Amino acid sequence: MSLRKQTVIITGGNSGLGYESAKQIAKFDNNYVILACRNAVKAKQAVDSLIQETNNNNITSMELDLSSLESVRSFAGEFSKMDFPPLYALVCNAGVQFIDATHYTKDGFEMTFGVNHLGHFLLVNLLLDQIVPEGRIVVVSSGTHDPLKKTGMPEPAFTNPQALAHPDTVSSKEGIALIGRRRYTTSKLCNLYFTYELAERIKQHTDKKITVNAFDPGMMPGTGLAQSYTPILKFVWNYIMPVMTLFVPNVNTVRQSGRALANLVTDGKLSQTTAKYYEGKKEIKSSIFSYNNDNWKSLWSASIKMTKLEQAETLLKI
Repeated sequence: MSLRKQTVIITGGNSGLGYESAKQIAKFDNNYVILACRNAVKAKQAVDSLIQETNNNNITSMELDLSSLESVRSFAGEFSKMDFPPLYALVCNAGVQFIDATHYTKDGFEMTFGVNHLGHFLLVNLLLDQIVPEGRIVVVSSGTHDPLKKTGMPEPAFTNPQALAHPDTVSSKEGIALIGRRRYTTSKLCNLYFTYELAERIKQHTDKKITVNAFDPGMMPGTGLAQSYTPILKFVWNYIMPVMTLFVPNVNTVRQSGRALANLVTDGKLSQTTAKYYEGKKEIKSSIFSYNNDNWKSLWSASIKMTKLEQAETLLKI
């Protein structure tokens, strides 16, 4: 990162992975850190805690609800009016998973797809022209998108974006818990499609050298991802599974994964590294599914229509 003051935005930075990465980034060189969060009260509490832990007073929060395209546009508009240092990095960290029922965004899209992909898609495009020429975008994906990883999660099912945004919940014979987990793994595959297509478009359509990389934090027991789990499953997630961090590969504490995520923002050696996928600090290949160029473009085209993105709102030719 540059010696002059710059700004980093982290979605969902009030807890878990986002909080830990924000802490490490704030400690790095006293840069400005913005926690972009849906819950303003929890975000303010996180800001106060981070300032105390890092001795960096350049930490604040702004309200952002990724399940509302209006909120995303409002956030981008408000940020452009604020007197922050230049925007250096955008960390697309926030994510949801539901195994209890089908939930929908305020715009009528299935919630997992809407928050994990669509909200971030629009946010990145709206902020792209404000990111410094050698800035960074990091998209938090997951190893669960890759069946070969044997994570215990169902294989993603990317058929077409419309089916993800507006699923036929009546005809499915799968139980809602399995459906919810599959929606999550598919959304994480979409994160990779977005990462690779965005990196390619930045190369083709702008003079900027903005890097775009994806990150797998590994399994992090104890985080808020289990919000819709049953009480028994929540107990296992919060109190039993954390023991696995001691002996199972890529099962990490939030602190371990937070440090690795922050590294993708702060490590000077990665200034020209783009369109890559990281498991912690290690660059690896993503799943064979993730390199389907046709799916990259199909998702991009559909996302433009769903978010009603106008050409004037992005640096990229859409």
